Amino acid sequence: MTGETDLKTLLASMTPELLAGTYVFAALAPGIAQPAGLDPVMIFREREGVTLIVAEEAAKTAGLTASFRCRMITLNIHSSLEAVGFLAAITTRMAAAGMGVNPVSAFYHDHLFVPAERAEEAMEALRKLAEENKV
Repeated sequence: MTGETDLKTLLASMTPELLAGTYVFAALAPGIAQPAGLDPVMIFREREGVTLIVAEEAAKTAGLTASFRCRMITLNIHSSLEAVGFLAAITTRMAAAGMGVNPVSAFYHDHLFVPAERAEEAMEALRKLAEENKV
């Protein structure tokens, strides 16, 4: 199962889904252990430390300093990790709306973390982008 690579098909067929809950980004300095019981939706290791994307309430409970209150949008199409231009088209659309977006690609889907207060606006922009690319 390799996923879709055709840009027009990806854009036309994506069905964005706004997931429940609010997320935040938090960082752990090198050598600092992840708090017990924390279940991040993403963990990424960099030289400077570990970035976590975690539910806002879980971050508060764990005493983490967090930033970027966001909502998660899953683009429900199995995009190939080798697809060219899919996230570029999406982030360009968000930029045109003056909206920051933090995309994350996983094996099956791409996910967008958008400002919590602008999530519905992001969803509308994504639906419009999909509609514009339908044959």
